[in-house]
Order: sequence, then C-alpha cells, then structure tokens
Amino acid sequence: GVGMIAAGQCDVVVAGGVELMSDVPIRHSRKMRKTMLTLNRAKTLGQKLSLISKIRPDYFAPELPAVAEFSTSETMGHSADRLAAAFGVSRHEQDEYALRSHTLAKKAQDEGLLQDVVPFKVPGKDTVTKDNGIRPSSMEQMGKLKPAFVKPYGTVTAANSSFLTDGASAMLIMSEEKALAMGYKPKAYLRDFVYVSQDPKDQLLLGPTYATPKVLEKAGLTLSDIDVFEFHEAFAGQILANLKAMDSDWFAQNYMGRKSKVGAPPLDKFNTWGGSLSLGHPFGATGCRLVITAAHRLKKEGGQYGLVAACAAGGQGHAMIVERYPQ
Repeated sequence: GVGMIAAGQCDVVVAGGVELMSDVPIRHSRKMRKTMLTLNRAKTLGQKLSLISKIRPDYFAPELPAVAEFSTSETMGHSADRLAAAFGVSRHEQDEYALRSHTLAKKAQDEGLLQDVVPFKVPGKDTVTKDNGIRPSSMEQMGKLKPAFVKPYGTVTAANSSFLTDGASAMLIMSEEKALAMGYKPKAYLRDFVYVSQDPKDQLLLGPTYATPKVLEKAGLTLSDIDVFEFHEAFAGQILANLKAMDSDWFAQNYMGRKSKVGAPPLDKFNTWGGSLSLGHPFGATGCRLVITAAHRLKKEGGQYGLVAACAAGGQGHAMIVERYPQ
C-alpha cells in the first residue's frame, strides 16, 4: 500500500487481512479430487459410471489441515523445532520467553493499552471484546507439556507456540498531506520497508534476521536508533533463534554475506505489550497488528523509531521502519 502511494498509483489505501482458523477448509484426498475433476468432464453416462466404479473407500479419507510449508510439506512446528536445535535454544528458554509474552500481554491488557480491538458478536455466543488467548501460566505447568511436533525429544510445545485463532485487521494509509486535508490525525509514518527471501527449509523462520539489517541500512539507521521493536512471535524458539542469529558474527559472515552482525534487540524494548504467542496469530491479520502496536508504543513511550519484522511462508521475511508522528 505504501509503495502504491509512493508510486503515485493511489492516494488512499485500506490494507488488511482476515483469517478464520476455527473453520479451515478440509479437503478431499488428492485421489478423490482428481476423480471429481475428471467426472466433471465426463460427457456420457457410461463414462461417469466408469469413473464412479473406480472410487475406493480410502478415497474418502480427508486431508487434515496443517500449518505446512507448501514448498517442503513440513509443518512450521517441525521447522521451529529444528531451528531451535540448530541454535541451541533450550526448552527452558522457550518456556521462559513464552511466559514473558503472556505476562506482558496481560499487563498491557489490564492497563488498557491494547485499545484497537473492535467488539465482535459471535453467533450463538457472547460478544468478544478483548483478546482471549492471554493465559499467564507457570514454568512448572508449562514444563509438564509434551513436545507437540518432534516426539519425544522436541522442545516446541503448545505452550511456547503461537495459538491459531480467528482475527481480522485493517489499516488506513495515505500521504501526510492527504490525511491532513481530510481532517485525519496520523498515528505514525511508515518510513521504509523491505522484503527478503531465504532457504524455505532450514531458514524458513529466519526472515527477521535477514530483513532487519537491510531495512536499517535503507533508512540510514542503526539498531541503537530504534526505540520500539515489534517482531512476530511464531514460536518462542523461532524468536530466540532469530535473536541469536542476529547477534552472531559467524552467521552474518557465513550465511548473510555481511562483515559483522547487526546485533540483537534489547529485550526491554522488545514486544513489551506481548506478541503473537499471547495475542494469537490469525495469519492475514497479524501484520497490521504488529505495525499499529509499534505506533501506539512509540506514542506512549515517547520514542521516535520502531522496527517491525516477521517471518513468512516460502522462506520470506519482512521488516519496516515506523516513525512516531509529532503530536
């Protein structure tokens, strides 16, 4: 949207997304799909009956939904487990980080900081007025959970993964001149953004590591210039692996073609109102949530620059610089 405005293609853009993870499509098996498509092209009754006669009981077995990477067919949980192992991120570290996310989200919610939730009436149920996945637990309770993906020795569990949830978000984007002419008071400037891609198997979730130094260089900033960090928390292991990769000269030199590391963001500036681990991750809606949280934190804390980053399917990554609008 920002790119279209900068290119003169648009004056005003509404950017957003929605995800309904509680009612995902469940597909027929590939054999059944192929038969149904062929059946659709059959012209005579004889051809149709011939195709129907070839259907076997196992054709009716559905393909159960999974958050899987299209190019490798590996679930993202398996990718997170391998990534955590590669960077030596322990189960204890992951549980600690997940507990941090839920604790900070609960504190932000109690203080009225998560103010952009629009009440929604769920048919047959109560109206949802706030994020309802925030559940601070204890290290002891989290430690009792079994590995969710790599069994029995994996470290990724239901407690240190982002949970699947329903959600929608939208953002109004325009030039400063257009906003003021229309009587709007901007929340923040979107200053710069980059997209990156890397190996979709071993580095599927390392997008923030690759994107962060590029967007900083593009904006003429350094890590120390950033007051607010908002990174997507797909898994605690994914976040911690990214922080370790960003703080590694060896990784920068051997994988990124850089002379030195960009450095890890300080945790006292990092996702301090919670993140996807505690707020949920409806895929299509998370991007707006990250950006607007960064804008609100800059206003609340008086900082100037925020850095938003996320990993994405296909081994992609994204980073954006947000600047506080002078109030």
